[in-house]
Amino acid sequence: MPIALEIPDQYSYVLAVATTTFFLNTFHMMRTSKFRKLARVAFPASYASEEEAAKNPNASKFNCAQRAHANFTENLTPFLGALLVAGVQHPIPAATIGSIWSFSRLIYLLGYTSDAGPKGRVPGFAGSFLSDIALKGLAAYTCYKLIF
Repeated sequence: MPIALEIPDQYSYVLAVATTTFFLNTFHMMRTSKFRKLARVAFPASYASEEEAAKNPNASKFNCAQRAHANFTENLTPFLGALLVAGVQHPIPAATIGSIWSFSRLIYLLGYTSDAGPKGRVPGFAGSFLSDIALKGLAAYTCYKLIF
């Protein structure tokens, strides 16, 4: 049986939140490139060696920036899927939770690449993890309501 799907007017907020992630990805790229240059890690090396990172704070920050960017891209696809699904019936809550996730990912990056190193990522991780779970729950609830 076909499902009639009407996109609510507020879905534009969901799309706006999704768009923030494009710019956040670019910021990740720029920050990683900055630390790569400062650390003098040549392509195609993905990371500075442990020895380099121990001696050079910029090499350590490059490794953290590279890992933060990889973690962001690992989480981006499921986040966008959950955001777009949840927003079909719950655009304002989905956009709100999605905004928290996107902002938390920025805090994650800035904390991870700060002088605190890997420990600096914890506040951003907490916000992104909790909002990720909430958004996936809302997406599942949306599917349930569409099916039943």
